[in-house]
Amino acid sequence: MTEGNTEKEPITFVDNRKIDPETGEIREPAADSAAAGPAPESGNGAEPDNGGDAQALADTISGELAERTADLQRLTAEYANYRRRVERDRKATIDSAKASVVTELLGVLDDLDRARAHGDLESGPLKSVADKLAAALLKQGLEEFGSEGEPFDPTLHEAVQHEGSGHDPVIGIVMRKGYRFGDRVLRHALVGVTDGVADLTEATEAETADRVTEEASDVDAGANDN
Repeated sequence: MTEGNTEKEPITFVDNRKIDPETGEIREPAADSAAAGPAPESGNGAEPDNGGDAQALADTISGELAERTADLQRLTAEYANYRRRVERDRKATIDSAKASVVTELLGVLDDLDRARAHGDLESGPLKSVADKLAAALLKQGLEEFGSEGEPFDPTLHEAVQHEGSGHDPVIGIVMRKGYRFGDRVLRHALVGVTDGVADLTEATEAETADRVTEEASDVDAGANDN
């Protein structure tokens, strides 16, 4: 190999000193950034679409929020229904227990009614006890029914005797009072049924008309005989 064909590579010196020897000032690390070279470009050479990614993320969050809100509303409605059902069952249990106790006391009320009918409750300590018992049961929701003159209701009254034609029947006599507790009938009233006032009036008028007709016939017959 000859010297004419030999080329010498240029020698490059990199001054890495942090202080400039001429000015004495601290050098900025700009050289390091420049040496690092340009930042790598994306694969397709396009700018990243940050706006589209943000919109997609917002849509995802909104969908999840709507789903969680619907779940919360469903759970709230189920809990409200559960509370209403529990409260309804609790009230039904309490009413059933009260009705059972009151039913056991109906015989005592019958005895007090018989004593009242004989005048034994007009005065004295027994009258005070009877009044307090009736007031306590009334406060708990006990109601009595079955009085003379009331329209006959087969769902409330039990008829053991009947007088009249049966049209527009009413209670003629009460043999035993009926009681109900709220919407529950504890005992039917034992009654005797008769016709209503309108039926009695019509029957009386019809009987009077028949009697007048008969008397007129008798008068005519007597006149013909003469």
